[in-house]
Amino acid sequence: MRRTSSTIRTRRSPRRSTAGRAAAALVAGALAFTLTACGGDDDGGDTDTGGGGAQETGTTVTLPELKGQSLEVAAVWTGAEQANFKKVLAEFEKRTGAKVTFVPAQDPIVNFLGSKIAGGQPPDVALLPQPGAIKQAVERKWAKPLGSAAREQLAKNYAQGWQDIGKVDGEQYGVYYKAANKSLVWYNAQVFENAGAQEPKTWDDLVATAQTVYDSGVTPFSVGGADGWTLTDWFENVYLSQAGPEKYDQLAKHEIKWTDRSVADALTTLAEIWGKKDFVAGGANGALQTEFPASVTQTFTGGDQPKAGMVFEGDFVQVNIGETEAKVGTDAKVFPFPAVGDTAPVVTGGDAAVILEDSEAAQALATFLASPDAATVQAGLGGYLSPNKSVPNDAYPNEVQRRIAKALIDAGDDVRFDMSDQAPQAFGGTPGKGEWKALQDFLKNPQDVAGTQRKLEADAAAAYGG
Repeated sequence: MRRTSSTIRTRRSPRRSTAGRAAAALVAGALAFTLTACGGDDDGGDTDTGGGGAQETGTTVTLPELKGQSLEVAAVWTGAEQANFKKVLAEFEKRTGAKVTFVPAQDPIVNFLGSKIAGGQPPDVALLPQPGAIKQAVERKWAKPLGSAAREQLAKNYAQGWQDIGKVDGEQYGVYYKAANKSLVWYNAQVFENAGAQEPKTWDDLVATAQTVYDSGVTPFSVGGADGWTLTDWFENVYLSQAGPEKYDQLAKHEIKWTDRSVADALTTLAEIWGKKDFVAGGANGALQTEFPASVTQTFTGGDQPKAGMVFEGDFVQVNIGETEAKVGTDAKVFPFPAVGDTAPVVTGGDAAVILEDSEAAQALATFLASPDAATVQAGLGGYLSPNKSVPNDAYPNEVQRRIAKALIDAGDDVRFDMSDQAPQAFGGTPGKGEWKALQDFLKNPQDVAGTQRKLEADAAAAYGG
């Protein structure tokens, strides 16, 4: 699945460098701690990885009586993520009397929805993982604006940046229900201890730490290159920190070209790790055959000789660690993505609820998802972060998620939304095409900086329309 994408990279308005430093310092401070254990499985014995019972939630929003009405809700979520969201939908059913059916969608979801709409069977509400997908849904006249009740909940519970990313041409279409912090590096604590490695603070430190881990006999990095979105997340963290937020916003909107010198600098920096075949588990070919879940599990299995010592990705990595015997906080630890430039990056992603078939029930569900009531249910189940600032921090089941959630909320508008998720889906969100494919090719041949830039720009120009 496309993780939200699953990083939080927000804003359309440029942030000042001082604000960026404050946000980066906040996240670094929130994560510079010894994590408490929160392993578990998906069967419900431990709430930290997606099982267990939902958090009791109060009633902060009034919903209409909807008995006899039915809804279909589509999302690409699978496994524990899907099961936990169904518990949120069950709470909505309980409070309104409506009947809600979850429709499993395929990625890219815009193509899935297109086929459903062409067949005359669109879902009532869809969870879209990219702002670019929201824009496409509006342009194709699929999406319907949110009503006053949902907008009121957004204004009460969300930072302005999270509201703005769900707008198209000033009209509110999306409710960002789920977020992800994509600026984290998880590491095998035993590997670090054996190697005498320390948590790095800068990119140069990270490269040096990788060498220390390699010298101890363990490959430094596991990369899930079969899923192109993991590679875009690598690039975006490096680019945001190195080029800065203003350039980041410009590239996200294709106001500067991918042939810009700043892109070359970021690719060259990435090559300091991607270009060393001994630094990546299985080399480039192995990484390109490794899907995201396996990139995590192979880092935390194998005793003293796992396939890799570190894996980069978001807070949701905890769910995959829970599929191993490793415990977060003891066997598996985390540090913020190191600063490449003056400040460490703070990148995010998210899933937004968008109404496709307008009705009282669909608007009520959007209102519910914009309230803290819905998010509090899923927060207690683990493997989830909400951008809703009214969700109580103690709703999260462990200290790891509470601190990451607090950092996200406290950062407010001083984060950047995943760049590839802001792009048209043909460029930033389609397997085997656009940015995903170009970066997969770059992983295979990290010396070809100029050629990669030309390919990225050609694909971006076609997707953005010039």
